[in-house]
Amino acid sequence: MIVTTTNAVEGRAVREYRGIVFGEVITGINMFKDIGAGLRNIFGGRSQGYEEELQKAREEALAEMSQRAQALGADAVIGVDVDYEVLGSDNGMLMVSVSGTAVVLD
Repeated sequence: MIVTTTNAVEGRAVREYRGIVFGEVITGINMFKDIGAGLRNIFGGRSQGYEEELQKAREEALAEMSQRAQALGADAVIGVDVDYEVLGSDNGMLMVSVSGTAVVLD
């Protein structure tokens, strides 16, 4: 499955549009990652725990979107957009949503 943020795949023509597909992941950040991130906020530096959680959520959302496109008979998703949000009363949840257009290429 080709997944791209561009509106075309170089050297390939879009033969058929199958529709817009989405992938969403909402994940909680655990207490220990919060503590580590709080210390990084005070002393500076990167939060490896948050970065790993973000990367995992993004990969899962892209995989979910690709599976939905494949179920529609598509072989590519073009025009992909990735969005991030923080949710929950204490901002303890991370949402990653991706969307794109499922297409069949020549």
